[in-house]
Amino acid sequence: MEQERIRTSLPENAYRELKSGEEYTPLMPASTSPREATVYSVLMGVVMAVVFSAAAAFLGLKVGQVFEAAIPIAIIAVGMGNMLGKKNMLGQNVIIQSIGASSGVIVAGAIFTLPALYILGLDAAFWQVFLSSLFGGLLGIVLLIPFRKYFVKEMHGKYPFPEATATTEVLVSGEKGGNQARLLAVAGLVGGLYDFAVGTFGLWTESVSTRICAWGAAAADKFKVVFSLNTSAAVLGLGYIIGLKYALIITAGSCLVWFVIVPVVGSLAGSIDPAALAATLGVTDKTLLADPAQLFTPENLFAYIGKPLGIGGIAMAGIIGIVKQSKIIRQAVGLAVSEFGGDKGGGLADVSRTQRDLTMKRVLTILVATLLSTFVFFHFGLLDGWVQSVTAILIVFVIAFLFTTVAANAIAIVGTNPVSGMTLMTLILSSLILVSVGLNGTTGMTAALIIGGVVCTALSMAGGFITDLKIGYWLGTTPKTQETWKFLGTFVSAATVAGVMIVLNKSYGFVGEGALVAPQANAMAAVIQPLMTGGQTPWMLYFCGAMLALVLTSIGVPALAFALGMFIPMSLNAPLVTGGLVAWFVSNRSQDKALNKARFDRGTLIASGFIAGGALMGVVSAVLKFAGADWKLAAWASSNAAEWVGLAMYAALVAYFAWHTLRAKKEE
Repeated sequence: MEQERIRTSLPENAYRELKSGEEYTPLMPASTSPREATVYSVLMGVVMAVVFSAAAAFLGLKVGQVFEAAIPIAIIAVGMGNMLGKKNMLGQNVIIQSIGASSGVIVAGAIFTLPALYILGLDAAFWQVFLSSLFGGLLGIVLLIPFRKYFVKEMHGKYPFPEATATTEVLVSGEKGGNQARLLAVAGLVGGLYDFAVGTFGLWTESVSTRICAWGAAAADKFKVVFSLNTSAAVLGLGYIIGLKYALIITAGSCLVWFVIVPVVGSLAGSIDPAALAATLGVTDKTLLADPAQLFTPENLFAYIGKPLGIGGIAMAGIIGIVKQSKIIRQAVGLAVSEFGGDKGGGLADVSRTQRDLTMKRVLTILVATLLSTFVFFHFGLLDGWVQSVTAILIVFVIAFLFTTVAANAIAIVGTNPVSGMTLMTLILSSLILVSVGLNGTTGMTAALIIGGVVCTALSMAGGFITDLKIGYWLGTTPKTQETWKFLGTFVSAATVAGVMIVLNKSYGFVGEGALVAPQANAMAAVIQPLMTGGQTPWMLYFCGAMLALVLTSIGVPALAFALGMFIPMSLNAPLVTGGLVAWFVSNRSQDKALNKARFDRGTLIASGFIAGGALMGVVSAVLKFAGADWKLAAWASSNAAEWVGLAMYAALVAYFAWHTLRAKKEE
C-alpha cells in the first residue's frame, strides 16, 4: 500500500541547507497518495476555525496579541485522531491544521483595525466586518501562492520557520503516538478556570501594580513612575512561546517609555496644555480639567506621548522591511512569471504531487474576481464616486502586494507578523490619498478603516499561510489541496470573527471603564481621526519614533518588537518576560541537552493550553455578560486585598507552570 512507504521521522536534512545536487524527500513522498481532504478532516478544520476565531478575537482585543492557533489545533487534531483510533492521519491532520489556522490570521487582520470604527463612534455592521475580513483573506492567499516555491523550497534551510517547526514536530510525534493532547487539555483546563475566576467572578484582580503599596502610590503621583503586571494565564503562556529574547526587547520599549519618557514629561507637566491632553484622551469631565493633578497621571501621559512614539516606530519598521525584501519580491515574481509562461492549458502532469500548486491562471482568475468584488463592496457600500472607488482598490492591491513578502519573511525568520505596523502606514497613506480625492470626515474615516482592514487581513493571511505551506512541504502534503481548502477556512473565520466582535462590543465595548484594550485599533483611531477631520496630528512624535526605529535597526535591535513595547501598556508586556524566564529556566536546568529540549517542548504544550484555555473562557465570560449574567464581585475585585490575592495566585500559577514543565522526561 502507498501508506506503508510513509516514514514517521523527518529526514536528517529537513532543517539544514541542502548540499549541491541534494534533494529533500518529505515524510509523504511524491510517489505516495496520502489521504488529505476528507469529510472528517474538512469538518474538523471548520470546527477548529470557529472555536479558535472566537478565542483569538477575545484575547487579541484584550491584550493586543493574537496567539497563533496552528500549534494548539495540531495537538487537538492529533489527540482526536488517536482517541478515535484513526491511522495514517498525517495528511488529514495537516488539512485540519491548515483550515483551522485561518482563525488566528483572520482575527489579527480584523481586530487590529475594525474596532476603531466603534472607538470613533461610527457604524460597523456585520456585513462590513465580514466582507472586509473575507476579501482581505482571499487576497492574502492568492498573492502568496506565487511566492510559495521561493520561501518553502528555494530557501530551504535558510529560514528557521519557528512556528512551522513546532507544529510539524507535533504532527510527526502524533503520527508516532503520544500524550500531548492530554497534557494540552489539562493545561487548558487550569488556564481556563484560572482566567474564568477573574473574568467572571472577580475573585482577584486581573492586574497588579506598584500602587498596591504606599510608596508605589506616592511614586506614581509624585514622580509619574508606576509598574504594572497582568496576571492572566493566557498572557503568561504567550510569553513562554515568544521566548525571553523577544520578551525582553518588547519590554525594553515599555521601560523606556514608562521609566524614562513618562517621568521626564511628567516633571515638565506645567508646560503641557491640559486641554490638549484632555482632547487627545477624549476627556470631557470638567472636574478633571480643573484639577490637572488628576489628569496628569502616568497612564494618561503614556497615551499622550508614548503611544505616538510607538506608532512612528512601528510604521518605520514596516518601511525598513519592504526595503530589505525588495530583492525577494523580484525573485519570487520572476519565478511565478516563468511558471505562468510554462503552464500550457493548466497541465500539471509533469509536476510532482508535492510541488503542485493551483495553476497561475486559476490564481489570476481568483485575484481578479476578488478585486472586482472588493471594488463593488467599496463603491456601493462605502464610497460615492468612481474616482474614490478606483483609488481605494488601487491602494489595497499595491500595498497588499508590496507587503506580502515582508509578512511572509517575518514569519519565516522570527515567527512574528508585523501587520499592525504595516497597517498603520497603510492608514496614513490611504487617508492622505483619499483626502486628496475629496474624501474626509466620518465617511472618510469609515472608508479608510475598512480599506485598512482589508489590507491588514491580507498581510496577516499571507504571513500565516506561508507557515501552513512550509509544514506541508516538510511533511509532503499536496500544496494545491492546502490552497483550495484554505478558502473555506477563510470564509468560516471571517463570519465567526464578525459575529464575535459585535458580541464583545455590546458586552465590554472598546471605550471607557472596563472596556477591552484593543491597543492596535485604538492606535488606528488615533492616527486616522486628525487626518480625516483636520485636527492636530502629532507628526513630531511619529518622526521621533521613526528615527528611533532607524537607530535600533542600525545597531541590530529588532525595531518592530521594541516599538510594539513602546505602544502596548507595560502591564501587558511585563508578563511576557515572566513567561520567557520560565522558558529559559526550564530549558537550562540540566546539563543534558536532550532533557532540556524535552522540558522546553513540554512547556510549549502547557503554554499553548494556557493560551487556548484562557482565551476560550474569556469568550465564555463575554457571552455570559452579553446574556446579562453579572456574577462579578465588583467591590471586592477593586479592593487592595484582591490585588494582593491576585499577586499570590499569579505566583502560584508561575510555580505550577515551572514544576509541571520540569516533570518532562527524555522519552517524551
